[in-house]
Amino acid sequence: MADLPQSVLFCCDHNAVRSPMAEGIMKKLYGFESYVQSVGVVNDLEIDGFAIAVCKEIGVEMSRHRSRSFDDLEQMGEALSGFDLIVALSPASQRRALDLTRFYHLTVEYWSIMDPTGLGETREQKLNAYRQTRDQLVDRMQQKWEGTI
Repeated sequence: MADLPQSVLFCCDHNAVRSPMAEGIMKKLYGFESYVQSVGVVNDLEIDGFAIAVCKEIGVEMSRHRSRSFDDLEQMGEALSGFDLIVALSPASQRRALDLTRFYHLTVEYWSIMDPTGLGETREQKLNAYRQTRDQLVDRMQQKWEGTI
């Protein structure tokens, strides 16, 4: 098991599904042991309602999440160099994170987590796709750092 990093930034394409789910789950699993934030390559979508619903099932509250981008993070005074670990959840966010951190000594990891958007026809099928993504995130964190929900 790896040691829990002091600070983690999760990133994906829009900061509307995977990265806010990861942020919420990490905070639920590890409380205040790590400082956790999330961003997207772009900030053009609101938090996804299905993501809110499936996280609520495991006690993770996300309805107050506001999407933001890498640029928004920097404008708010948070430097990427302040994070110990950046976890990219999409290829585009991995490229952006590597580009922005090429002069810093910090780790960028890529976690292959399913993008549930656009999957399923019915509400229940869509929820099941989002549950798979949620559960992949929980499993990956528990494998890496232990912890239980």
